[in-house]
Order: sequence, then structure tokens, then C-alpha cells
Amino acid sequence: QVKVVESGGGSVQAGGSLTLTCAASGRTDSSLFMGWFRQAPGQEREFVAGINWGGSATYGPDSVKGRFTISRGNAKNSVSLEMNSLKPEDTAVYYCAARNPLSGDWTYWGQGTQVTVSS
Repeated sequence: QVKVVESGGGSVQAGGSLTLTCAASGRTDSSLFMGWFRQAPGQEREFVAGINWGGSATYGPDSVKGRFTISRGNAKNSVSLEMNSLKPEDTAVYYCAARNPLSGDWTYWGQGTQVTVSS
């Protein structure tokens, strides 16, 4: 079993910055493809960013490109999401997730961390 734990959420004013961190641990010898999703109230969960073991990143909505940066940490299977120039519409629960190396599915999920951006 793989456990995913994220941290770093909080409240910030518009234009501010936050960095989320995440680590996956447990029964895996693989370097996992990891990513961030978010879910705002009343909306579906959406993909924000993902990164492979080599550090190649992909981003979801155009609204985060240029403002959010995903990177791998020094520890195996750890990632960060640096969020700058935050907007009220970034308010959501942010989830870290890791892909199952066999199936490619987003199998492993963290509990989520709240990010609130006030205007």
C-alpha cells in the first residue's frame, strides 16, 4: 500500500503565494509519477499539474500556467507545488496523487489540503 500525505495549505490574500508539499511512502520501489488536483465547492475535481521521475512537468488549466510550478523534492516520491499570484478562483481543496506504476491510473490519493484565497 502507498500512503500519500500533503501539507502546506492555508489562507492567503489575492496576489500572495503558497507552497504545497507531498510525499508518497510505503510499498513501492518505483519512482512514481505524481501530481496535484483541486476541487472547488460544487465543481468537479480537476488536474492541476503532474511530474514524472525525470522532472518533466505538465500543467492542466491555462489559468495556472505561469503561476504554478510543480517540482520534485530531494526525497524519493516527494513533490511540491509552488503557487504564486494566487486568485480567489484558486480557492479549492488541493489533492496530491500518485499513479500506479503498473496501470498508470491515479490510484493513490492524499487527504487533501484547503487553500483559500481572499480578495
